[in-house]
Formats: sequence, C-alpha cells, structure tokens
Amino acid sequence: MNRKVFLPVLAMGILAFGLALRAGAPKTETITYKSGDDTVSGYLALPDGAGKHPAIIVIHEYWGLNDWVKEQAQKYAAQGFVALAVDLYRGRVAANPDEAHVLMRGLPDDRGMRDLEAAYAYLSSRPDVNAGKIGSIGWCMGGSWSVKLAVDQPKLAACVVNYGWLPSEPALVAKIKAPVQGNFGADDQGIAPKDVKAFEAAMKADGKIADIKIYDGAGHAFQNPNNKQGYRAEATADASQRISAFFQKYLR
Repeated sequence: MNRKVFLPVLAMGILAFGLALRAGAPKTETITYKSGDDTVSGYLALPDGAGKHPAIIVIHEYWGLNDWVKEQAQKYAAQGFVALAVDLYRGRVAANPDEAHVLMRGLPDDRGMRDLEAAYAYLSSRPDVNAGKIGSIGWCMGGSWSVKLAVDQPKLAACVVNYGWLPSEPALVAKIKAPVQGNFGADDQGIAPKDVKAFEAAMKADGKIADIKIYDGAGHAFQNPNNKQGYRAEATADASQRISAFFQKYLR
C-alpha cells in the first residue's frame, strides 16, 4: 500500500477503534479458576449482547500479562468474542528483557499446558460461550504456546501464532486439528523463515489449513508498539486485519 494512502487509513482505523471502545467499552474483570490443584487468575473481557459468543484464549509474550496484552483482549471483546488473557507467570510481569528471560525459562512446560487447558475448560463451562468455537492467539512466547495448545487440544477451533515457535515434526503436526494462521517477520533472528515454511509445508502435506504470511522488513515482535525499534505499523495493520478475518471465518 502507498504510504501516503496507508497513514490516513491507519489513523482512521485507530480513531474508529478508540470511538468504539468509548461508545461501548467491553466489561473487564480479573477472574479465577482451577488448574489442577491450583487456583489461577486471568483477565476477562466480555462483548456486548446476550447469548453464546465465540471465545479466544489470549496468550502473553515473555513479558507476562501486561497492559498491552489486556488491550488485545479488549480489542477482541469489542469484535464480539469472550476474550480470556491467561497469566502463565501467575502474577509476575517482567520490567526488562533479563527478567523476561528468567520468567520464560522458569515456566514448566507441564504447568503452562495445564493452565492453558484450564483456561479452555473454564471458557467451555461459561453459559455465554459457544464451547465449540474457542480459539487461541499468542505473540512471541505466547505464539509458541498457542500452537502447543493446538497440538494438545483437539477441539480448539482456531489458532493464531504471531512470531512463535512452530513444530514441523509429523507426529506433532498430525495432532493439530484447528486451522492455523501465522504472522512472521522475514528479519526475525529467532524464528527463521525457513522454519516457518517447513511448518506450512508439513501442515499442507497432512491436509491441514495453514494461513501463513511472512512480512518483509519486519523482525521479531513487530506488532508491539512498545518495541520502539522493531515495531512496524503497516505490517501490524495488515496482520490485524488478517487475524480478525481468520477468527470471523473459523469462530463464527
């Protein structure tokens, strides 16, 4: 898109989103639910209207459940989804990259998956949720957990991975039942484009849906404006449209 055309469009989109939130801001609350023997918490954002809604499990970056992730949950609630932002770090949020790496490395795989499955079970049990239409989305570390949940939970209805690890082993790909969308940066130093393409090829070889896009000129975490050097507004706007269309297609 021409930059002169794109910037006004982006500004109008941001303004429209802000007006939508002011006109009918989603109801939000911190909720608790059981994960095995533990009680965990999450940030819940609810759409307007009665009846059963589709739902999205929102999975944070390696920073933890911070304000940016909560804003994403609000955004999807404004689009008509019950959105639950999980707290895999259980109350801890990193203030710098060193802390974030410590928290990420300290998250046990079995506990993380148990907490995500507990979030899925919690949403499934809510009377305002259509249990057959629950999806997941994550960024960075959360993107990896989003696809791990798709591997583990055969009833997941849609999975979005933003610059997260992807499996290519046939045994893991075979377990994925949900359509998967991926949004990645061509300049990502952690998630190589060749690995993204290997996942896409493995999914399609197994007859599964993989909607993958690699953005030229974008690196890791390009969707987060707090990433001052790496944020890419145009790629973010395009990925946001892709994600919304993907969820509308598979969760409605």
